[in-house]
Amino acid sequence: MNSEDTKLLVQDGSHSLSTGDADSDSPCIGVCTTLYDEICQGCGRTLGEVSNWVFFSQEEKDLVWQRIRAEGTAMRFQRQAKENKPA
Repeated sequence: MNSEDTKLLVQDGSHSLSTGDADSDSPCIGVCTTLYDEICQGCGRTLGEVSNWVFFSQEEKDLVWQRIRAEGTAMRFQRQAKENKPA
């Protein structure tokens, strides 16, 4: 895979740790921290949601995605806002 292929993977949203990946199955961005509560600061999911994600139905995953997008407080969404901000 050359650098052009890698660039396309990141831009098309197929990399789960990318912040602009609306099509990703998991909200994980690889910044896993739960300081002071049971909510991951990286993705916004609860510890139970993170640990059981692989067992969730698509409907359950969609509900979690809806909630964390509406809250918009996780690092994932803060990074997206910065990346989409005009220069």
